[in-house]
Amino acid sequence: MRIKRTIRRADGLGRIRTFAVVTGLLAAVALAVPAANAGTAGTTGASGLAAIGDAVLDAGVTGIAWHADPAAGEVVVTADSTVSTAEIAAIERAAGPHARALRFERTAGRLSTQLSGGDAVYTGSARCSVGFNVVSGSTYYFLTAGHCTTGTSTWYADPTGKTVVGTTTGTSFPSRDFGLVRYTNPSIPVPGTVGTADMTGAANATVGMPVTFRGAVSGVRSGVVISLNNTVNYGGGQVVNGLIRTNICTQPGDSGGALYSGTLAIGILSGGSGSCSGGVGTSYFQPIVPALSTYGVSVY
Repeated sequence: MRIKRTIRRADGLGRIRTFAVVTGLLAAVALAVPAANAGTAGTTGASGLAAIGDAVLDAGVTGIAWHADPAAGEVVVTADSTVSTAEIAAIERAAGPHARALRFERTAGRLSTQLSGGDAVYTGSARCSVGFNVVSGSTYYFLTAGHCTTGTSTWYADPTGKTVVGTTTGTSFPSRDFGLVRYTNPSIPVPGTVGTADMTGAANATVGMPVTFRGAVSGVRSGVVISLNNTVNYGGGQVVNGLIRTNICTQPGDSGGALYSGTLAIGILSGGSGSCSGGVGTSYFQPIVPALSTYGVSVY
């Protein structure tokens, strides 16, 4: 990571803030905005951090994601490019006397669910990516993002709607972000692979875990798990909890795509920011284990 320059300017409360402008592999998860009262790390317990997280949500600022860092005694708030310094100040006000336990970071671009019109699997005018093929008994399904399956029924293999793939049988969104589609076309192959990687099981993510993503738009991308139990406010009441944060870039149309580590399924793409044109981004994934448990299905 290379720091190009620092900028000092007043925030919405008249306080001087220092913004580090960076480039390099982790540019999308840097651009740190240190809290005015930094240096109190480790003084806030789990219940306090949870209350601070609730205050962040209550501030009503969209385009942010946050997670607790118990080791540092902080709540880390990641703000996209649409979030103003005045909105950051509003979050601090919502936290009240606990604002000193907030740590702000910037991410490039705009946080959004990675959904758009295009290719891969289609429903109506939208496209998403297949996550993992799963099975229950002799019935085959695929998992994808819940914001993809919300309000949808029939899925197609082509944008013209000529080849039916299957029908939506389950949706969880917001709060969580996964959905289940049952294959109804026997001519559609349903291998237990993600690209050339054969899935043998599922696992929970851990910080620092090397992971690979495969999506219909961005293709195969590699990175690491940055943090766990993130909450993202996409706006419009779309708040999703318990997400995995990675430094992998994703793009619209990748929603629902597969995050895996070796031969283990890890997560389903919920959303992200940044652009793969520069290879840099921040993405958030719904953990796979709760989705499998909810629907009683297994990877194979």
